[in-house]
Amino acid sequence: MDYRAHNRRAWDLQVAAGNPWTIPASPEAVAKARLGDPGIVLTPLKTVPMAWYPPLKGCPTLCLASGGGQQGPLLAAAGAVVTVLDNSPGQLDRDREVAQREHLNLTTVLGDMEDLSPFADGQFSLIVHPVSNIFTPHVARVWQEAARVLAPGGVLLAGLCNPVLSLFDPLPAEKGQFILRFSLPYSDIDSLTPEQRAAYFGQDAPVEWSHTLELLIGGQMEAGLALTGFYEDYWGGDHPIDRHLPVFFATRAVKSSA
Repeated sequence: MDYRAHNRRAWDLQVAAGNPWTIPASPEAVAKARLGDPGIVLTPLKTVPMAWYPPLKGCPTLCLASGGGQQGPLLAAAGAVVTVLDNSPGQLDRDREVAQREHLNLTTVLGDMEDLSPFADGQFSLIVHPVSNIFTPHVARVWQEAARVLAPGGVLLAGLCNPVLSLFDPLPAEKGQFILRFSLPYSDIDSLTPEQRAAYFGQDAPVEWSHTLELLIGGQMEAGLALTGFYEDYWGGDHPIDRHLPVFFATRAVKSSA
């Protein structure tokens, strides 16, 4: 499977279907961001703490695999100089939609989170990366490329999914029955047959991978970043997993200025 092409089409379909991560920021949220509070999320529920941002006025910012008209426009409204890179043209259309509606300046780039070759070393002071590395098998490459394009002292804000979620049979889990079925690391491609994948998620769903905590956290440090912030978050929407653990988390990491 060409997973990049598959996920590009799948996320364009998610835009048409109104996936929550494709709903553009509201005028009210943009107005609040103009006052200095971007209010962005990396995970489903919690907003990023204000203390996690560098000064946003004029801050060169990359929204990495972060299309959908949410983080990018809000950061632009707060004064950042924003570039949004995403694999889905439909998701990037959402960013342009908000930018046009709110008279914001931002740049959109169609591309892959594993390959930031369009950008120079040290080009950005802030990278914002919500829970999207579940859509690539090579999360270490994401960290390495992010570290390369960050300036010394630059900040990476990342949303992550606890791999424990991938252990359970997904259909019973939606009903609160957590049946261990899979081993880690999990992959929609390698852990399921095409027939099983279609039965579980539908033929056109994006394909996902779990990643070990060693790669999700240690991989950032291996790429030359120092972790300076961490919080956990819940799925929301009355998902049964919330009764047992917060399945998402976010990290703040800084590139050494040495």
